[in-house]
Amino acid sequence: MRIHIVGAAGVGKTTLGIALAAQMDIPYFDSDAYFWADSDEPFTVKRPPELRNAMLLADLERHESYIVGGSMISWEIDWNKWFDLIVFLRLSQEIRMQRLHNRELERYGESIYTERAPHYKEFMDWARGYEDDTTPRRSLRNHQEWLQTMRCPILEIADDTTTDERIDRILQTIHNQ
Repeated sequence: MRIHIVGAAGVGKTTLGIALAAQMDIPYFDSDAYFWADSDEPFTVKRPPELRNAMLLADLERHESYIVGGSMISWEIDWNKWFDLIVFLRLSQEIRMQRLHNRELERYGESIYTERAPHYKEFMDWARGYEDDTTPRRSLRNHQEWLQTMRCPILEIADDTTTDERIDRILQTIHNQ
């Protein structure tokens, strides 16, 4: 089974992907690990698209089953041949933004208010624009349009459920295919 988990920042793609991969005993790949290059300041240096794409596809080709988390709608790859199921996660903007604030605070500490303040503000403004289509490339509308181009089944989970409940829904969907 080849699963892609997509949605806005803060919906729980990584948490779900890691937990589901552990339960299914298959590898999990996070698109951010390919999109962003290693740097002193994380999430600031983008990899060249050709390198990013080649790295991810090489990893996927090594496995019959896998889970990929993250948005890759602008990667200029026909993903139809790479996935058997897409899980589209949605949450209210209020819940997402609180989760993102908590994550950034946990990740960077009080520096989000001082030396990282410009990055924090830019990231939060970008994430806030998902629903109202003010975020370039990753917006609800763009995700919905991209999903219409995919030929595999799509499971939308649009409520604030636990990771275990999400896993149960995914496994039930797989079982019913």
